[in-house]
Amino acid sequence: MRSIDVRNAADVPLDVLLADGVPVLLKGVASDWGLVHAGRASTADAMSYLRGFDAGRPVPYSYGAPSIRGRPFYNDEFTALNVEVRRGGLGDVLDAIAQHLDDASPPTYYLASLPVAGALPGFVADNDLGLAARGIEVPPSIWIGNRVVASCHFDAPENLAVCAVGKREFTLFPPEQIDNLYPGPLDPTPGGQVVSLVDFAAPDFARFPRFRDALATAQTATLEPGDAIFIPGMWWHHVRSVEPFNVLVNYWWRRSPAFLSSPLPALHHALWTVRDLPEREKQAWAKVFDYYVFGPKARAGEHLPEQARDVLGPIDDTRARRIRAMLIGWLNR
Repeated sequence: MRSIDVRNAADVPLDVLLADGVPVLLKGVASDWGLVHAGRASTADAMSYLRGFDAGRPVPYSYGAPSIRGRPFYNDEFTALNVEVRRGGLGDVLDAIAQHLDDASPPTYYLASLPVAGALPGFVADNDLGLAARGIEVPPSIWIGNRVVASCHFDAPENLAVCAVGKREFTLFPPEQIDNLYPGPLDPTPGGQVVSLVDFAAPDFARFPRFRDALATAQTATLEPGDAIFIPGMWWHHVRSVEPFNVLVNYWWRRSPAFLSSPLPALHHALWTVRDLPEREKQAWAKVFDYYVFGPKARAGEHLPEQARDVLGPIDDTRARRIRAMLIGWLNR
C-alpha cells in the first residue's frame, strides 16, 4: 500500500483532478467551513451547529446492534442485511449518537447520503466548495454517524468528499482490482452498491487469497477535519470513520450528458441474456460488444454514410429516447 498523493490547496484544482483521473487528498481545502470550525470546538458544538439547520423532516438512517462492530454488512447466510433502516428526526439520531459517545462498543447509527438541500436548508451558505463556479451544479449529500465502516465499493460518478467532523480513513483500489476484491451480491447491498466481502479489519486470506494482490495496489489516506479527497469514478474505496462522531459531505457528478443512462441496467441485462450462453456463443458476443461498445466510438459506423448510421452515430437526446423506447418494447414482449 502507498499513501494517496497530497496537495495543499486553497481551492479545488478541478481541471487537474479530472484530467489526471487518480485519487488526490486535498489538505485543508474546507478548513473555513462553519461545520469544521464547530467540530474542532467540540462534538456538542458540531451537533448544535447541525441542529440549527434541521428542517424537521423525518430522515432514513441505519441502526445496527453493537455486535456488528460498526460494519453494515450481511447476516451469516447473506439472506439479509445486519442493519435495519429506520426513520426519525435528525435531532433524534444525534441524541442517540451522543448517548453512546463513550461506549467501547456502541450500537451503529448511520445516516447516509442525505441530500443537504431538503434536510439542512441554509447549510451550504457557510459550507461549500464552490463547484458551481467551475461549471458543476451538483447538490451535496451529508453522512452522519458514529464509528462506521463503509465496506469497499465503487461509485460510477466522480466523487469529491469532505471530512467535516471527526476523522476518516480511506483505502482505494483501481477499477481493475474488482476480481481481487471479491464482490458480494448485487442485491441487496448495504449502501446501494456491491461491496467487497473482505473484512479489512481482519482479512481472511485463506478464503480470499487474491486480496493480497489487491493490497499491493492500494492507496491510503487519513482525512482530518477540513480535508477533502477526490475519488475518480469506478475506483473502489473502503471508508472507516474513526471518531465517536463523524460527518462527511460529498459531491457526486457525472461528466456524461444526462441523456446517457447508467450502465448498471445494461450489466443486469447482460447477466440475463449473455452470461449463461454456450461458451462459443458467448465469446462471439464478446467480439460483437467489443466492436460496437468497447472499441473506438466511430469504428462500427465509419464505413457507412452518415445518414445511415442511426444509433451507430453519436448518441444525443433524440437517439437516447428512441433507444429507450425500443428497449421498453423488447422487455415488454
